[in-house]
Amino acid sequence: MISQSLAGSGLAGSHVAIVTPFCDDGSVDWPAWGRLLDFHLAAGTTGIIVGGTTGESPVLLESELRELVARAAAQVGGRIKLIVGAGTSSTASTVERARAFSALPGVDALLIVTPAYNRPPQEGLYRHFEAAAAASAVPVILYNVPSRTAVDMLPETVARLARVPGIIGLKEAVASMQRVRDLLALCPADFALLSGDDGTCREAIALGACGVISVTANIAPAAMSQMVQAALAGQAERAAEIDTSLSGLHRAQSVETNPIPAKWALHRMGLIRGALRLPLTGLSAAHHVTVEQALALAGISLAAAA
Repeated sequence: MISQSLAGSGLAGSHVAIVTPFCDDGSVDWPAWGRLLDFHLAAGTTGIIVGGTTGESPVLLESELRELVARAAAQVGGRIKLIVGAGTSSTASTVERARAFSALPGVDALLIVTPAYNRPPQEGLYRHFEAAAAASAVPVILYNVPSRTAVDMLPETVARLARVPGIIGLKEAVASMQRVRDLLALCPADFALLSGDDGTCREAIALGACGVISVTANIAPAAMSQMVQAALAGQAERAAEIDTSLSGLHRAQSVETNPIPAKWALHRMGLIRGALRLPLTGLSAAHHVTVEQALALAGISLAAAA
């Protein structure tokens, strides 16, 4: 039976698509992983997504993802939601991963992205997610990010899936307020719509989205949490004020491929080494000043040494 411990309404807030810290030799930096988790526990982050795009999911071994989840579950102890990225481009392997990761202790939900590269039609997308939800012991959150996957799951398909048992929400990374309106109009009231775009998430919440799965929250988790809570409470001026201070960080995340800028910023803050796994490489020197200025605008202190 699907666990109903995490209803769609329970997703309201600021969730972080957390980076995976690596040592210079490419191994997972476990002490840094612990620091990042503590950082979010102290900042009021609603939930963490382990092994998502920002966590460099394509280059993580399944054994590494399991350990990341196990260590996170032990450290957060249910104080914040633990969501695991489980999607692949194969329905068969996604079903296997959904079954395996949903059985791990402490996992609240799975985030499953649309299949990349093979570009399935809308009916294929529907059947893919239907199969994954049937295999999972915890609720499933859909993830639509056509800029990464080259396939766009349309609102009508999401509306069909929103009525499949076990599917409770969607991370929508199309930065269109018309897309938000369409999804809200077509989906059930208890279906959780989460913005996947930091720069427009405040507007999406004003229209009826319940929160965000954020890259910026890696760097400024407290401010993102405060902004989202203000927006959810209808405190439009307060939300806009905080969002303005974060606007540079929102933009900076796209100067190079995510999570390159985020990991460079976290390194400058002294939280991680900043290493990435190939084929991603470090932030170009041409963008250092841009990211530093965004950090300053957000009021974030840098470590003494880079």
